[in-house]
Amino acid sequence: MFGFPSIFLLQCLLLSATAQAKYIVPGARWRDTEGNLVNAHAGNVVLDKDTFWLFGEYKTERRQEGGGVAVYSSKDLATWQSHGLALEPVEGHPYISPNMIIQRPKVVYSEPTGQYHMWWHADDSKYSLLLQGLASAENIEGPYKFLNATAPLGNWSQDFCLFTDWKDGRSYALYSNGDSKEGRDVYLTAYNDEVSALDSVMHRFDKYDLEAPSIVQTEHSYYALMSHKTGYRPNNVVAFRADKLSGPWSQPWIVAAPNTRAYNSQSGSTLRINGSKQTTYLYLGDQWDSNSLWESRYIWLPMTIDDERKMLSLDWYDVFDLNVETGEWSAVEGQTYGQANATTNGGAFKQEANFANEGTSLTGIYGNDSTVTFHGIEGAGSPQWVSFHYQNTDDMGFGDQPGGSPDRIGGAWQLRRISSVVVNGDTKNVETLYQRDTHKGIILSTPLQLNLEKGSQNTITVGGLFSGFDYKGADLSHIVVYPPEE
Repeated sequence: MFGFPSIFLLQCLLLSATAQAKYIVPGARWRDTEGNLVNAHAGNVVLDKDTFWLFGEYKTERRQEGGGVAVYSSKDLATWQSHGLALEPVEGHPYISPNMIIQRPKVVYSEPTGQYHMWWHADDSKYSLLLQGLASAENIEGPYKFLNATAPLGNWSQDFCLFTDWKDGRSYALYSNGDSKEGRDVYLTAYNDEVSALDSVMHRFDKYDLEAPSIVQTEHSYYALMSHKTGYRPNNVVAFRADKLSGPWSQPWIVAAPNTRAYNSQSGSTLRINGSKQTTYLYLGDQWDSNSLWESRYIWLPMTIDDERKMLSLDWYDVFDLNVETGEWSAVEGQTYGQANATTNGGAFKQEANFANEGTSLTGIYGNDSTVTFHGIEGAGSPQWVSFHYQNTDDMGFGDQPGGSPDRIGGAWQLRRISSVVVNGDTKNVETLYQRDTHKGIILSTPLQLNLEKGSQNTITVGGLFSGFDYKGADLSHIVVYPPEE
């Protein structure tokens, strides 16, 4: 018997508290209520009564792996309060010491035990163990106590996710089984009643060589999202569909716009918001920065699902607002400024680009001497999100090949450029803009929150900063300035 506990995992979210619409900004630097970067990667979101809880890998500049599991709470999925580490590393521990791998943590409530269970991919630095770790806690925020690390039904386990069927309450594990010739599968396996051990395999996605699996459930379908294996380089996320978890499952298809690599993200988990007016499905992806993993961002986007057409797709929105009570969301409209509003300085120049806004790209941005300045920017006198739409072709192929291959002439992957952003000539306050690589002719965007003066006299100047490779800034198509939150 799989009853419904007071906590619903991921796809089973129903709210009773009053909540206002809040902006969600994919790819931004999300900050908690104390002003620190939200640091919970590749995890999941759980609802306990009227509060969302975000769990994820904790990464710092000095400790990119083995940092434990961070936990945050929110009423609206946009304002996050830190509660520290739900699972802390323990020096000398065989599975959760700072030298070990603690990846892709997921939390679920075990009604028979009255405990919260945390599962994760448990491994050593060489990925030679390929286990699933389990810890438990009396309170959702922890602290979680380590229980064991096991091989799932004797198999290997690498990238891990946990899914709870909102119709019957049963939980399932999804996990890739490594990179060896004998592996390269993704397993969908049912848990026992206590969610304390795996029970039986429901389906095996055989030899697709995918990872980062997750499932979203609608009224009539199950959709499994997975990514290719390219390390921390993003690739084209794919989806499968089935009427039931045991299958048969469809062939996979690419979910996002062509050549965007799911907007430079990797699938992580999904979220079903069963609102009073509509049900909204969110893609919760990770935008990894392998040069500085602690600076990795979150790509959360609403998914479009059409069960009649048996289709799931992922579209880009710079900024969207979401009311978690009603389930309603909408894209926020902003003001676009293109090359007609821009002047160039030094070696920066305007170049024909039929894929860019107004058919022109602003290129040649380099250091402090070759810059682009946008003029006549309308401001509200309070913090506003500004999205910089760009092309960065330091991709050396932008392929989905496993692990990526460096430039054939001795180069190395250059996964991002960094631009400087200065408002109204105030060079004492320089913002850093991270611009991941793109396919040639593909425009992506990255946001910054800027303080613009009230009126239309504002300027925004973009230069180049050192990325670890060079001082180039990405080519700009245009910027979009969004109204402040009310």
